[in-house]
Order: sequence, then C-alpha cells, then structure tokens
Amino acid sequence: MGRKFGFSFSWRRALGISGTKARISRKLGIPLTRSGRQRKIGRAAGCTLSILLVVGISLVAVLVASSRC
Repeated sequence: MGRKFGFSFSWRRALGISGTKARISRKLGIPLTRSGRQRKIGRAAGCTLSILLVVGISLVAVLVASSRC
C-alpha cells in the first residue's frame, strides 16, 4: 500500500460524513457500525448471563433446601 509519512486525506472527514454519523450514533445510543453493534450486544449478553447464573444457582439452592424438609 505504501508509506504515508504522517499525512492522509479522507474525503468522508472533509465532507463531515464521519462527524455526522458519530453524532447520530451518540444521540441514538446505538452504534452504526456492525462491529460496534456486536460489541454492544456482547456486553449486554455478558451482564445478563452472569445475573441469570446467580439467579439459577440461588433457585437450585432453594429447591434443594425445600426438598429436604
């Protein structure tokens, strides 16, 4: 691809497309890129899985304790 020596030009940034997309994305709270959406879903799923795991273990403990009585 070649060396750029510290200079690059982006027509999207020059026209303001990048900034506009970033502002829309921040306002919506949803990333406009595919990888951004996947990261957001992954973070949410990670939190949900840990909560479900704790609730599931608690439920099993209660069921085991109640069956011994």
